[in-house]
Amino acid sequence: MSLQGKVALVTGGSRGIGQAVVLALADAGAAVALCARHGEAAAEAAKAVEARGGQALGMAADVGRTEDAERLITTCLDRFGRLDILVNNAGITRDGLILRMKDEDWDQVLSVNLDGAFRCTRAALRPMLKQKQGGRIINISSVVGSMGNIGQANYVASKAGLMGLTRALAREVASRAITVNAVAPGFIQTEMTAGLSDQVKQAQRAQIPLGRFGTAQEVAAVVTFLASDGAGYITGQVIHVNGGMWLS
Repeated sequence: MSLQGKVALVTGGSRGIGQAVVLALADAGAAVALCARHGEAAAEAAKAVEARGGQALGMAADVGRTEDAERLITTCLDRFGRLDILVNNAGITRDGLILRMKDEDWDQVLSVNLDGAFRCTRAALRPMLKQKQGGRIINISSVVGSMGNIGQANYVASKAGLMGLTRALAREVASRAITVNAVAPGFIQTEMTAGLSDQVKQAQRAQIPLGRFGTAQEVAAVVTFLASDGAGYITGQVIHVNGGMWLS
């Protein structure tokens, strides 16, 4: 799956699944721009790509802000001259039972996870359409967007919303050879899940038919395929990477 000559932008690309996606796309030959909330983290992630012989650009941004989303696209174009692949991965959690959930906990999660994907996509579509060479938009959703989860009403709503955004946008831009798909990871070993108790991890593992947690690299492999020419006839789909935790 060669991505030589392609340029990708990955939001939330400094750690976990996002970092694995950045490295996988770069290893496939793409130049990769990435963002994180903190510039130091973004710069370190870019250096990791360059250490492997790739091209990368790290930027600080809050994708929930329109001006930041648009600046990401403009800066990417200034550096690499084009944009072919957008991976909307940036996401946060503010867990809590809904009766105790504060307005700001709801608003912050939706702002980053869903509004951020909308704002980055809107900005990215302009150069993709102007290039007239198609494009790839890949949204990182979650298994909980399909099955729900106690104490995560805000996160679940944002991830389910990404699935709906994916399907709607896929219909809008299909005539321009731009595909839009979502990847919905299940329980993946990342920094975000590392802090969970052994009891919680055991309970989660018991729900997975394959009997293990996934890796960020396994998610990144699916994203890389969807970004490739080989996935040119796939659009509007939600690809679950969850070891059988959710069977649709």
